[in-house]
Amino acid sequence: MNFIHQKLQERIAANALRTLKSENNLIDFSSNDYLGFAKSLSVKEWVDEIAYSQKLRNGAGGSRLITGNSSFTENLEKEIAQFHQAASGLIFNSGYDANVGLLSSLPQKGDTIICDELIHASLIDGARLSYAQRYTFKHHDLAHLESKIKNSQGNIFIVTESVFSMDGDHAPLKEIAALAAKYGAYLIVDEAHATGIFGKHGKGLVCELGLENQVFARVVTFGKALGCHGAIVLGSDELRNYLINFARSFIYTTALPPHSLYTIKAAYEQLKSSDYTLLIQKKIAYFKQLTSKAGIALMPSDSAIQGMIIPGNTACRQAAATLNESGFDIRPILSPTVAVGKERLRICLHTFNTDEEIEKLSEALAKI
Repeated sequence: MNFIHQKLQERIAANALRTLKSENNLIDFSSNDYLGFAKSLSVKEWVDEIAYSQKLRNGAGGSRLITGNSSFTENLEKEIAQFHQAASGLIFNSGYDANVGLLSSLPQKGDTIICDELIHASLIDGARLSYAQRYTFKHHDLAHLESKIKNSQGNIFIVTESVFSMDGDHAPLKEIAALAAKYGAYLIVDEAHATGIFGKHGKGLVCELGLENQVFARVVTFGKALGCHGAIVLGSDELRNYLINFARSFIYTTALPPHSLYTIKAAYEQLKSSDYTLLIQKKIAYFKQLTSKAGIALMPSDSAIQGMIIPGNTACRQAAATLNESGFDIRPILSPTVAVGKERLRICLHTFNTDEEIEKLSEALAKI
């Protein structure tokens, strides 16, 4: 079809064509496997032990409303909710499914969704699928948020990430929660990139700030620091029951296979076994110390996500290629994923990155 060819040519002309890449032997400063759980032998041992003790089949065999549910799944949901100090939780097949299911089903016609302008695409897509009025507020701009709230109607849902996936910065959650309470709004927080990094034993930024009772719904994903797959929506028992009945991305999809559930269980056991947040925070602090000393301008972030702005898709691609040639797996984040002029190198730090690797990366960045 002509329009397919045309759209692809437009991407090529903008040097923005996305392509798939296979694994490589470069030093990982790119993946979201912040705690190294995706490649952890101890997590694998946990999985093998759990799998041996269970008698579940290999596949789910259907959606959770048909044959894909189990007592193991429901007990796991309770354990995870308790860990994150929430009343209840419902597991979805991915963070994307969780965000789409939550935001497409919860706000109704006559309600209002107000989102930080930099929220993840899955949250945007979920909001688009609802029948509610949708607004965005300037990134972390509380005055702008309040002005949007004042012009809203119906039930008001404020949506943000606790740690933003492309910038790595924190949302002012305490202040946003205060605004939500002031106007009777419902706060929804995506904790994808805070889980495992903030809070005692990696419970997330909401727990670290003591806001568990002020956040209506949290989305915790398992594909980042936990190194596996899936997600859970945390909230009240009533919210869980509502999503079971109305979230289409939950209702109309085959459930996760048992092995995925074993891996989630094992990842949480590993997370509880030691305070990995101390390890990752040391790596973050060391990287920031070295880059500051070298005069490298980074985007403001205390998370495992560190960004270095290199405007222009072509320049950003070339910078990433140079780092790849030096042995570092760092990917360019290009427009339209980020705004034009805000293209950047997205550097992810991990507990398994050695001090020597971080030192060599800082030296290489100083030459960009």
